[in-house]
Amino acid sequence: MNLSIIIPLLNEEESLQELHAWIGKVMLSEGYSYEILFIDDGSSDNSWQLIQKLSEEHPQVRGLRFLRNYGKSQALHAGFKAAQGDVVITMDADLQDNPEEIPELYNLITRDGYDLVSGWKKKRYDSVLSKNMPSKLFNWAARRTSGVKLHDFNCGLKAFNKTVIKNIEVSGEMHRYIPVLAKNAGFSNIGEKVVAHQARKYGKTKFGMERFINGLLDLITIWFISKFARRPMHLFGALGVIMFIIGFGFAIYLGIDKLFINKFGRLITDRPQFYIALTAMLLGTQLFLAGFLGEILVRNRRNDSRYTISEVVNFKDEYI
Repeated sequence: MNLSIIIPLLNEEESLQELHAWIGKVMLSEGYSYEILFIDDGSSDNSWQLIQKLSEEHPQVRGLRFLRNYGKSQALHAGFKAAQGDVVITMDADLQDNPEEIPELYNLITRDGYDLVSGWKKKRYDSVLSKNMPSKLFNWAARRTSGVKLHDFNCGLKAFNKTVIKNIEVSGEMHRYIPVLAKNAGFSNIGEKVVAHQARKYGKTKFGMERFINGLLDLITIWFISKFARRPMHLFGALGVIMFIIGFGFAIYLGIDKLFINKFGRLITDRPQFYIALTAMLLGTQLFLAGFLGEILVRNRRNDSRYTISEVVNFKDEYI
């Protein structure tokens, strides 16, 4: 199979049939063998009924329905797990991503050898204050922190070599940082393509301003994971040793001062240096233990991608 097109969605009943027809037209013109995976992330409208209908009429359509809303990352994780195509395309269901971009994205993976190609919505039709400016700031911070030189980390339109999506785990709200996860997994050939951005035709966005706060927190997480996930002792252990040495140094100073210089002066416990020494040594010990426990957890980590599927359409048992 040439292509797997993964489309996570939440309450997008107005756009599904139009999106499917648009994708089908592009696939027919290019002669691709393909599948469309609609991942219904707990929709409360008629999205699932439309997916069932499309699946009955078109064997290329497959669907997964979550029992409740788990988030875009979990939807993508489920789609990645089930995808069978040599090239995997992700796109949003709101018609803001243009299916006409798929052939060139496919060629960049198969012809030019990219592991991952991310779309760049250079010209956007979103609000300047609520989306454009925060998005530019967010992408700047992500570039500086991760070292991945992309202009639009959060663009839903991306293309992947199948090997990439089978070797990364997308959990929490890490869908914004899939290129960073791919880089951390060893896939360094990451490209970018300017793509057309459509104005939203139906409904309203499912993401508010809180996504930028969450994105910033996730950015700190992904930075820490990329630097110290496999070696937490290098951070916590080093900080712990430094703090302990500082505290121990103060303790030695107090001891020498009391024994040889100021024998009959005030008690050690009356001096502020005593509490600095005590606090620093305690913090140093705790940080060192945190690093040690982190090393144990790294060696016993388990997949944290949990979701419950309530219904499936056109899936074989081995993919569930």
